[in-house]
Amino acid sequence: MRDDEILTKISALVTEEHELRNKLTQGEVTTDEEQERIKQLEFALDQCWDLLRQRRARRSAGEDPDHAAARPANEVENYRQ
Repeated sequence: MRDDEILTKISALVTEEHELRNKLTQGEVTTDEEQERIKQLEFALDQCWDLLRQRRARRSAGEDPDHAAARPANEVENYRQ
C-alpha cells in the first residue's frame, strides 16, 4: 500500500467514525454497537498510522518503503507514545 492509499484509508476510517457517532446521536445504533465498531476503527487507524510511520522511516533511512508491513493490531496497540 502506498502512502497516498494509506492516507485515503485513514480519511475513510475517520469519516466512518464521525458518521457512527452521528448515528448514535440520532438513535440509529445502540451504544454497544457504536462502542464495538469504534474499537475496530481505532485498531484499524492505529495499524494505518503505524504502517505510514514505518514507510516514512524506511524512506528516510534510504530503504525501500514497500518492504514495510502492517503489524497485528494487538502489537500496535501495545506501543507507548
